[in-house]
Amino acid sequence: MDFAFDARTEELRGRLLAFMDEHVHPAEATAAEQRAKLASPWDVPPVVEELKAEARRRGLWNLFLPDTPGLPGEERGAGLTNLQYAPLAEITGRSPQLAPTALNCAAPDTGNMELLAQFGNDEQRERWLRPLLAGEIRSAFAMTEPEVASSDATNIETRIERDGDTYVINGRKWYISGALHPECRIFVVMGRTDPGAPDVRRRQSMILVPRDTPGVRIRRAMTVYGYEDHYHGGHAEVVFDDVRVPAGHLIGEEGGGFAIAQARLGPGRIHHCMRLIGMAERAIELMCRRALTRTAFGEPLAGQGVVREWIADARVAVEQLRLLVLKTAWLMDTVGNKGAHTEIQAIKIATPRTVVDILDKAVQLHGAAGVSQDFPLAELWAAARTLRLADGPDEVHQRSLARRELARHR
Repeated sequence: MDFAFDARTEELRGRLLAFMDEHVHPAEATAAEQRAKLASPWDVPPVVEELKAEARRRGLWNLFLPDTPGLPGEERGAGLTNLQYAPLAEITGRSPQLAPTALNCAAPDTGNMELLAQFGNDEQRERWLRPLLAGEIRSAFAMTEPEVASSDATNIETRIERDGDTYVINGRKWYISGALHPECRIFVVMGRTDPGAPDVRRRQSMILVPRDTPGVRIRRAMTVYGYEDHYHGGHAEVVFDDVRVPAGHLIGEEGGGFAIAQARLGPGRIHHCMRLIGMAERAIELMCRRALTRTAFGEPLAGQGVVREWIADARVAVEQLRLLVLKTAWLMDTVGNKGAHTEIQAIKIATPRTVVDILDKAVQLHGAAGVSQDFPLAELWAAARTLRLADGPDEVHQRSLARRELARHR
């Protein structure tokens, strides 16, 4: 990245790059070794907590969150704009298993913290947002369901029914990220409070469900291309069976769940795209190193025309994606998420698809090593491919973006 950002962003970039080189990348092998010795696959390797402590010491904490009034000190968030945060998130994408967690900038907690900061009441903020910002607990976001096409959020069937001064939740969710983390303490659950409302977007609500509430059952861990994503608390199938919580756990108002979900997903989509560019940069770096050190048919792989094409095309694609992501971040800062709607959809379509292709070429260049555990490429590929589904599949964003584009010419 050759162009300059504002002075504060450049200063944070310098600190973060040093932290990555001095602590995060060296910790990758250590974390894998420690995890192999843990009693449970969901336990946290000790080095992760060491990274978190070092990140806080260096002032690299809660970088994703704009300044949040009512919270003290660093818990208020770093106060960065989307444009300032973009190059920092990109850097963390080079080590997506460790770096975002070390900085308390990992999904799904980031989205849940943004949601509570924007829509939570004082009690909800004090009880759940404050410890999340401090990195003392983790959380999960329970929206997707196995029995309906959850790409259309109006299909959600989980029921949230008022009963006196409580709500009762019944339903089944899956791919609930973070639910298996030992420090997961709270679920943000989306369900129907008014199935008969004329406006299908006013039928859903969001509610907070403590992880230890009777009736909350983790049925199983879901894999993603065979990976369980232990570092981030996995992806679980969760059953809510007559789960009863106080009425004060409702977030916002009844019928506001769809709007809250859209507000939550917007920043999350751009954060994913920022980190994906970092993943692509690491793939290019590994491709170049491999091409320069391996020989086939009497010459280095770097001498093969097809390999040079892969590297050149990857560099062009990353530069294009970065500019589109930065434009989107700037628009979110200047005209708001609604004003940047088209661009948010564009980067969500283009970035995972392009990065998957770059990672695929990197895997191919590494041969058998590319699909092994000795390099991060296979796991990075699985994560990038999954993001063509997460936060809305490509086709949903294409449908909406095309509708807007056509409307401009009517």
